Amino acid sequence: MSVLRDALRDLPDAVFADLLESDDEYRIVIDVPGVTADTADLIAESGRLRVDARREKSVPPEFHYVREDRPLFLDAELPLPRDADGENASATMDRGVLEISVPKRVDEDGQPIPIDDA
Repeated sequence: MSVLRDALRDLPDAVFADLLESDDEYRIVIDVPGVTADTADLIAESGRLRVDARREKSVPPEFHYVREDRPLFLDAELPLPRDADGENASATMDRGVLEISVPKRVDEDGQPIPIDDA
């Protein structure tokens, strides 16, 4: 999990994210104000989670930017822990808060190997 935690720390300063863990899943919570489910994409592949989030902002024609510090997009690739099951991840978006739930893989009980006495 430390690689995921470190990757979240490396996000731009304007992006706030939390990482939670339970026995069954990881949960990543990212604040993306102005982003909707229609303007965000999540892809899990090869042990990584790619987050593309865009927000639209409009400026009335009589105004121009003097300073523009609010980012319009977030493009991030986050490494998933080894026990994360990215293929079964799910996500919700509520008022600009993206919650990504990534279940942990269930370890199958191994089969005992008989040992013959020589």
